[in-house]
Amino acid sequence: MGAKMGGGDDDVMADINITPMVDIILVLLIIFMVTASVINKPAIEVELPEASTGGPTETTSLGIHIDKDGAWYLNGEATGKEAVRTFIRAEKAAGADLMALIAADRGTMHGEVVTAIDLVKQEGVLKFAINIDPVAPAGAKKSSSAAPTEAPE
Repeated sequence: MGAKMGGGDDDVMADINITPMVDIILVLLIIFMVTASVINKPAIEVELPEASTGGPTETTSLGIHIDKDGAWYLNGEATGKEAVRTFIRAEKAAGADLMALIAADRGTMHGEVVTAIDLVKQEGVLKFAINIDPVAPAGAKKSSSAAPTEAPE
């Protein structure tokens, strides 16, 4: 039949080139991975003491953390003892049934932990738990939990 003239390629390109799309997806994945590590809110560094007993507790609205320098944190925010008292009184006035979760660093002075327990008991919070890092038996996996304790009335 007839020969093509002009030497050009007049065929329609029917294939989809996905290489640029894969490149864009990989760049987006890298951007998300980098920003995810920046967005994470840094946690309060507390090295929990280990104990072989204790079980998980339910979520509480009163989380007290004491770091190795003796600084107090209430629900993740730096605070003082009087602010903890004020918070407990406000929650009690609102009719909340509070349970305190006390987490202290392994290097925290024992007196600070006793002070925290005494403070919550003075304010009428009789249910509290001390956060520990359980010692797992051989072959079991390790998870963080708290040993619930109810103060005698």
